[in-house]
Amino acid sequence: MPLDHDRPGNVFLAGFCAVALTGLTSCSGRQSALAPAGEEAQAIYRLFLVMVVGGALIWISVVGLLMIAARRRTPPWSGENAGRLIAWGGVAFPVVILFALLTYTVWLMPGIRPWLSRSVSAGEMIEVTGERFWWRINYPPTDGVAAFKTANELRLPVGQRTAFSLKTADVIHSFWIPALGGKMDMIPGRTNIVSLLPTRTGVFRAPCAEFCGTSHALMAFSVIVMEPEAYASWRRAQAGGNRPERSEGERLFEHHGCVGCHGIRGVTSPATLGPDLTFFGARLTLGAGTLANTRENVARFIRNPEAIKPGVKMPAFDMLPDEDIAAIATYLTELR
Repeated sequence: MPLDHDRPGNVFLAGFCAVALTGLTSCSGRQSALAPAGEEAQAIYRLFLVMVVGGALIWISVVGLLMIAARRRTPPWSGENAGRLIAWGGVAFPVVILFALLTYTVWLMPGIRPWLSRSVSAGEMIEVTGERFWWRINYPPTDGVAAFKTANELRLPVGQRTAFSLKTADVIHSFWIPALGGKMDMIPGRTNIVSLLPTRTGVFRAPCAEFCGTSHALMAFSVIVMEPEAYASWRRAQAGGNRPERSEGERLFEHHGCVGCHGIRGVTSPATLGPDLTFFGARLTLGAGTLANTRENVARFIRNPEAIKPGVKMPAFDMLPDEDIAAIATYLTELR
């Protein structure tokens, strides 16, 4: 039965359902701003709840006035009474609520962008660069551990603030980890700074939040928040690099020119054009969050990356024998 929009009760019911169902959308998961796992995300979540409550109060007042106006009265209201109702219910009340929301938002801003209000004394500066269509991540030297590069997977210690230096190699991208904090654009020729403090461990997804080309929707990275001790061990292992035994897959990786773009610490020269593949087999995804990191998917990506990720710079290697592709895929997925 179609909704009768002429009846105030139906309008009220429709609005109430819309507000109530808002809280049920995207309220959980590893890419949800409504399941905060960081100090900044918690501040944004509180702001969201306050805004919802404030908006609901204004909406209720307006709909209440509509319902009052729709009722038949004998005798009708005087002009003075009607003007008083409009002034208090339609003007004064919304203005007070909006002013309160604005005041709360301004007060909360330092918690949403803490870098603007205090230094990151206990953290570090990790450089993240948006590429087409993947993420280059550079970890600086710290506590005797050498600097190293990785790609498409970010690891952070829980309970410690980390600062990020955000850059882009081509067009505008946007750095956003919904469960940990708000967005920050990556603009050509400019370095933006943001900091985050994770409050619980877990694995979270971070999509690019600015349209950047054909495979924008296929550009994401995984964020793994670890205990500080585990994080320190991971950094030491990463800085040391892979030390695999010489295999046919490694020989083919070098022979077919993969080392011209990719690097594996301890095995080849540093990565230049493409992602660093050190400990590639331990990563959760392939192609910046596009596929699960399995041997079969790696082989598919090597054979024809354009079919999986349109616009990617990596050329197709479908001219290689299936045996060579399988051997390279096996070698890469065993780099752990």
